[in-house]
Amino acid sequence: MLEKVEAKCRAYLQQKMATDAAHDMQHIERVVLMARRLAELEAAELAVALPAAWLHDCVTLPKNAPNRQEASRLAAAEAIRFLRTIGYPEAHLAGIAHAIAAHSFSAGIAPTTLEAKVVQDADRLDAIGAIGVARCLMVGGAVERPLYNPTDPFCQTREPDDLAYTIDHFYRKLLKIGQTLHTQAARDEAVRRNAFMHAFLDQLRLEIPS
Repeated sequence: MLEKVEAKCRAYLQQKMATDAAHDMQHIERVVLMARRLAELEAAELAVALPAAWLHDCVTLPKNAPNRQEASRLAAAEAIRFLRTIGYPEAHLAGIAHAIAAHSFSAGIAPTTLEAKVVQDADRLDAIGAIGVARCLMVGGAVERPLYNPTDPFCQTREPDDLAYTIDHFYRKLLKIGQTLHTQAARDEAVRRNAFMHAFLDQLRLEIPS
């Protein structure tokens, strides 16, 4: 049953996904892959975690939108509407809605179920490591943001300002994500991904004036 539901989720998303550099179809597929892995390791309910992972970004808003913090709640409502159209079991819908609503940083909703923790962890892991570096630089380029502050590239004497400089995003958010993860499997993965980000920043220090 889940395979058919996942295929329907994919088809639905392919019709409506925005070409947002941070929320494209490849991001969804990576989050689903990680959510499946975490759910299996943590014994979470796949019938809740996987649909939530597929649909967690079915509604997205620009990062500078005044109602940005509502995006995950809107996505939860839209996901439930869609799942009802395909006859998904009603017993799973509340758990899916909570997992989607709670995945977002900006919403500020604490995940209270194992499945919601799995989906949030999977989404946050996609912001760090090699893929996190790539996404960070891609988004910075898309909004034409300078790569780094020329006088203090690594925020040694100033507060990070990631609206002004892309590299600042590592210090304001990305290097801290591991501390926010819930499941042991995700925390273990974050250690590996953080090591890559530190290595990237160490190499960058050798290549630019600082």
